[in-house]
Amino acid sequence: MAMFSRTLSLTSRSANLAQARTFVNNEAVKKWAFNLSGFNQYGLYRDDVLFESDEVKEAIRRLPQHLQDERAFRVQRALQCSVMKTVLPKDQWPTYEEDREKGRYLTAYLEEVRAENAEKAEWAKNA
Repeated sequence: MAMFSRTLSLTSRSANLAQARTFVNNEAVKKWAFNLSGFNQYGLYRDDVLFESDEVKEAIRRLPQHLQDERAFRVQRALQCSVMKTVLPKDQWPTYEEDREKGRYLTAYLEEVRAENAEKAEWAKNA
């Protein structure tokens, strides 16, 4: 009987531990996924590698000129590295923290474009 109660307490303890673990906001997992993606080895930020749909193209068009130039430089440098079948030196790779700080430059413009498109669709639906 003592063996049964000990097993039962161990089982309930492991169940509580399993419920406490979460990978949603785990920084280590996010850093691992960032490094695994590989675009940082070419000097690219997250917003540099977005699929260029019509919304993304419009958001890029709305960027200030200096951000457009910086993006074009990063993309051209990445293409050159790809053609040469090499990657940048490790000291030129953007870090996870740098990507979180500077690599989301397109997000505000993209949200604005999506909101405008949703508003246009709403107007078209009501017309």
